Amino acid sequence: MKIIDTVTGKRLDGLDKKTQAQLAKSDPVKRNVEKGLEDEEYSPMDPPEAYELTGDLKDFKMEDLSTPLQALVHEHEEGMKMVTAFEAAMIAFRDNQFQLNEGLNDAFTTFFSYFEDEFLAHNRREEKYLFPIMHERLIASGEHSKGEPKTTAVDLFEDDHVKFIQLAALCFNFLGLGVRLRDPRSQLLVMDVAVNNGLELVELIKLHIFREDHTLFPLAQRLLSLEELAAIEAKL
Repeated sequence: MKIIDTVTGKRLDGLDKKTQAQLAKSDPVKRNVEKGLEDEEYSPMDPPEAYELTGDLKDFKMEDLSTPLQALVHEHEEGMKMVTAFEAAMIAFRDNQFQLNEGLNDAFTTFFSYFEDEFLAHNRREEKYLFPIMHERLIASGEHSKGEPKTTAVDLFEDDHVKFIQLAALCFNFLGLGVRLRDPRSQLLVMDVAVNNGLELVELIKLHIFREDHTLFPLAQRLLSLEELAAIEAKL
C-alpha cells in the first residue's frame, strides 16, 4: 500500500526544523493558561451558530478586501478543496470498514503532501507577515482580553495552527501504524482513532478559514493603512 511507503519515507514528524521546533514547543494547555484562555472552549465541532456573523462584519463584502488579503482568501479556497476531498476519503475509509484501496491511498497521500508543502507554508506567511501587526492593531483598538498579558483573536488563530500540526501528525501516524498491525481488533481501533483525528482536523480547518475570511481579514482591511497592506503584499 502506498500509505506504507509514505510513512517510511516522508513523515509528518520529519518536517523541516522550523515546524518541528514549533510543534516541540507547543503545549496547548500551558499556552492557554499563560494567556488566560484555559476556561475557553473552541471546539471544531461547534454548532451552526459558530458560522454566524454578528455586528457590522456580516455586511462586509469579500471583494472589498485588498490584494494581499484576497490572495490569502484564494489560498483558502484551494485549501478547502483539498480538505473537502480528504473528508470524503476519511468517511469512505470508515464506511469501508477501514479497508484501504488505491483510491483512498491516493487521496490520503495527496492531502498530506499538500498539507506539508502548501498549507503549512500558508500558515507561516500569516504568522510572519499578518499576525504580528494585527495583534498590535487589535490591542490598540481595544479588541483584546481584559487581563494581562492582553490576548486577541490572533492568539486563537495561532493556537489553531499548532493544533493543525498535532491532529495531522496523529492521523498520519495512526494510519501508518494501522496498516502494520496484524491483530484485526487492534487495527480497527487504531484506524478509528486515525479517522476521528482526521475528521476533527477537517472541522477545525473549516471553522478556522471561515473565521479568518469573515472576521480577521475584514478587520485587517479596516485597521491597516494602505502602506501597511502594500508592505504585506510585497512580502507575500
